[in-house]
Amino acid sequence: MFTSTGSSGLYKAPLSKSLLLVPSALSLLLALLLPHCQRFFVYDLHAVKNDLQIWRLICGRLICLDLKDTFCSSLLIYNFRIFERRYGSRKFASFLLGSWVLSALFDFILVEAMQYSFGIAAAGNLPSGFLAPVFALFVPFYCSIPRVQVAQILGPLSITNKTLIYILGLQLFTSGSYIWIVAISGLISGLCYDSKMFQVHQVLCVPTWMAQFFSWTLEPIFSSSEPSSEARVGMGATVDIQRQQRMEQLDRQLMLSQFAQSRRQRQQQGGMINWNRLFPPLRQRRNINYQDGRQSEQQASPPLEVSEEQVARLMEMGFSRGDALEALRASNNDLNVATNFLLQH
Repeated sequence: MFTSTGSSGLYKAPLSKSLLLVPSALSLLLALLLPHCQRFFVYDLHAVKNDLQIWRLICGRLICLDLKDTFCSSLLIYNFRIFERRYGSRKFASFLLGSWVLSALFDFILVEAMQYSFGIAAAGNLPSGFLAPVFALFVPFYCSIPRVQVAQILGPLSITNKTLIYILGLQLFTSGSYIWIVAISGLISGLCYDSKMFQVHQVLCVPTWMAQFFSWTLEPIFSSSEPSSEARVGMGATVDIQRQQRMEQLDRQLMLSQFAQSRRQRQQQGGMINWNRLFPPLRQRRNINYQDGRQSEQQASPPLEVSEEQVARLMEMGFSRGDALEALRASNNDLNVATNFLLQH
């Protein structure tokens, strides 16, 4: 159920690999061999504010002292490596840096609000680790990764390719008493950076010279070879070939999802699967032969009712009304599936 783009593993994701190996190794080292040094990595905002221990804003927000948090955050970083492959290491690093800096500010605001409103001073001792940027990555994950239904359980409840990631994020969200403060500040910072609010993406970014320096020095260390045990997906010789291969993979996933929805609808209503609604490309549905066949098919069975609000939203994106209607009917009124299907045809 892990959403992936391209091949599995950490190929073309050196930054994600470094974030998996280095903090996890340091967390294990502190937990097993150097427990007396853990006090230097405690994320204590009261010490930062009252004793001016500014260094805790760095040390306390890099290494997890709880091994459960280390495990969950590592799994999430492994899944979110798709953004490094999609946008490149520099843009991915800029997002992590921006959300990491902004979340520190929001941590202070939330802790002060807790103390002022409820008198809870213990909230200043927050969970340590590189957690806020991990929660911030849920913003582009929710907005830009298409949702494809995998299975359906208990009636309306469905399992998608993103369900396990949300469950893992919920597990991390509930792993500590005040980790929800870090989670909320991370989500807010991710929303601010992803929406380019106040032009923070231009201020909090990795300079080109720094990205080139780390590309020459650290990327050879953390780079991974291309996996040879699987068929290459999304790894063509050019960017256009890679994009086309990813589109074909997404098409296959969408078709399987639409087929599963149509099969469930047939079982509930006792009707026949509308194969012509599933497979012909939308741009080719305007030819006369197909329109004639479709008219005879519509005489046999009434078309699926489509929400006008969803049609209007698709038309605002630039699609014609006819294409929007066909996409929504083919996707059983699933706006996400219809949008992605229209974008690929």
